[in-house]
Amino acid sequence: MKTLEVSVVTPDGPVLEDNFEMVVCKAENGEIGILPQHIPLVTPLDIGEVRLKSGNDTEFVAVNGGFLEVRPDKVTILAQSAEKAADIDVVRAERAKKRAEDRLQSKQDHVDFQRAELSLKRAMNRLRVAQK
Repeated sequence: MKTLEVSVVTPDGPVLEDNFEMVVCKAENGEIGILPQHIPLVTPLDIGEVRLKSGNDTEFVAVNGGFLEVRPDKVTILAQSAEKAADIDVVRAERAKKRAEDRLQSKQDHVDFQRAELSLKRAMNRLRVAQK
């Protein structure tokens, strides 16, 4: 079966480079699936998981925003941050989730609620991907 070369890259360097039969990720306009020979595309990504399928195996990557670039034989994900499921520090993610929840529940004026909501969304995404 045909495959796509997939690269997931962050400012800290490459997270994953391999060949897969299908890529599924969460774009800002909804979930998108990419197969070999897909039309060229660039779209912003939302916080979410990336599913990379090869045969009966599926790899998961937690992505925190960025861009998806698709060419007929290559998919590049330029993410603000990304972690493979096996590399996620669950204890750290749980602490981040708790901190964000505490900030959102506080009634203090100096709390940046939008930032706290994004932190909570990122932590929950990491925990969801780590459980797969």
